[in-house]
Parts: sequence; structure tokens; C-alpha cells
Amino acid sequence: MPSPPRNWRPVADGDTLRLRAELLAKTRAFFAAHAVLEVETPALSAAAVTDPHLFSFATPYSGPGPRHGRMLYLHTSPEFPMKRLLAAGSGCIYQIAKVFRDGEAGRRHNPEFTLLEWYRVGFDHHQLMTEVAELVTMLLTGRLPLATAERLSYREIFQRHLKLDPHRVSVTELARCVEQCGISMVPGMPMDDVDPWLDLLLTHGIESRLGQGRLSFIYDYPASQAALARLRPGDPPLGERFELYVNGLELANGFHELGDAGEQRRRFEAENAARGAQGLPAMPMDENLLAALEAGLPDCAGVALGFDRLVMLAAGKAAIQDVIAFPADRA
Repeated sequence: MPSPPRNWRPVADGDTLRLRAELLAKTRAFFAAHAVLEVETPALSAAAVTDPHLFSFATPYSGPGPRHGRMLYLHTSPEFPMKRLLAAGSGCIYQIAKVFRDGEAGRRHNPEFTLLEWYRVGFDHHQLMTEVAELVTMLLTGRLPLATAERLSYREIFQRHLKLDPHRVSVTELARCVEQCGISMVPGMPMDDVDPWLDLLLTHGIESRLGQGRLSFIYDYPASQAALARLRPGDPPLGERFELYVNGLELANGFHELGDAGEQRRRFEAENAARGAQGLPAMPMDENLLAALEAGLPDCAGVALGFDRLVMLAAGKAAIQDVIAFPADRA
């Protein structure tokens, strides 16, 4: 008879699990008070994420019906089916969903985690930032001292911390900055694309300084880093996207949502082409989402917030595994 596993007990302690339940209840009460409808959508889909930086878990379906023998994918976000609900007239909606991302593990990552995602019809990304600040401040009050929230553009944080204009910089200048900052070089960095270099500098040179003692919203991302957002014309055009940081921890990612089906298809195709250039397989695009966009997505803004990371902040924990009952190594 095999020996019983030694690590059968939960990682998160009882106080943390009770805090998690309290924050979930307060979140649901917040959205009920704001007349935002809670919904549930499938975790399995015939489509997968095309983003070359995200990897879906896949499973073959062997049951009856038209899906027999086909691959199904666990969602990395409930975004696409939620947008189908929006296009069908649901109005403002939210979801607290388990989501799955292959290859993500570490102090701030678990391959299965909880995402709070919501969409506000008639909002742009600036209006949604205001509501995100209201919710997060309410949930963290009394547990984490916070100064007044701030909003900084993507350009401002690079100019403030690295003396670079991210919208005008060259790969050569970025590579020099990486070296000057003492950041370890990632093998295979491209010499014809600034985005991987900007991301490396953001995550290793700037991120830890963001949101210290406050909510810091970063907005106006490069158009090339906003695959699901509307673009604002200009020189350069900018993506109507934001991220939220608290004490150096990325907490949320939001968009003034793209509603153009043709443009969204082009972006999916471009992402699959980028996957091919990296030796990755192309992923099936979500034709149901594209059909919903063709039918008409209402003007809206949406945001995905890492709920486990929010619990980390509220509980004063340093690792995501400390706020999950059974993280991946004990699942």
C-alpha cells in the first residue's frame, strides 16, 4: 500500500481563509449595490487565447456530440463569453472565476487562480479606474494604509524612473538601459521589436517602485500592447488600457473595449503569426466572440483583477500560495 502524502493539509491558514470569504462577500455586496449582475460562463471552450505570452491548458473531449474527438481549452479569462453576453444585451456584469494558465508558477503565480472580471456599459477606461479604486480601497481599508490614488501615463513612468520616452526609443537605447540597470539579459531578445525590451524594463526596473503605499494606475499604453483595447488616434496612437499596481504588485488590467470585429480578427491573426514566428502553434480563434462583435458590442470598459493577489495584500502575505487552500503543488 502506498504511503499517504505528507502535504495533504491546506497551505492557507484559517484566518486567511476567513478573510478571503469576507472579501468575496464584500465584493458581491459592492456589485449588488451598483446594480452589476453576477454571471457564470464556461471554463471550457473550443477556442483558445492567441496571445503569444499566454498558454492554455488543453484536453481532448471523448464524449458524444459534435465536439467528439476535438480539443477543448480551459479559459485564461472569462472575457470572451462575457462579451457575448454584453452583445446579447446583458447590461453591466461581473464574474468571480477560476482561470487557468499553463507555465505560470512562482511567488505571484499559480496555474489555477481566481479572477474578478467586470464590464461597465457606457464607461470608458478612466471611469472604470474610478470604480476600481472605489472597490479596492473599500476592500483594503483597515488592513493596508493607503495614500490617495494616483494616475500616471505609461510614458510618465518610463521618463520618471528611467529617463526614457517609451514611444520614441530604439532597441539599442533600451538594451543599453537594461545593461545600465544591471538587469539579466533574457536569451533571444529581438533586435527589431521594442516591446519585449519595454516589458523587461517595466517588470525588472520599474514595477517594484509603483504603487508604494497607494493605488497607482498606469494608462495610455503603446498600441502594440493593447490587443483588446480601443486605440486613440495620435502621434503615436495609444491603447486605451490601464493597469493597477499596489506596493509593486500588479493587481488589475483594464480596457476601453474594442468593438470592431474586423479589427479584432486582424489582431488575433497577428498574434497567431507572432506565435508562429516563435515556433508556437497557432490557436483556434473564438469565432463566437467575433460574431458577437459583428452583431454589436455596446460601448463599455472592462477589467480583470487578480483576486488572490488582492487577498495577499489584505492579509500581508508575500506569496500567492499562502492565500490559496491548495495551490498547485498540493492540488
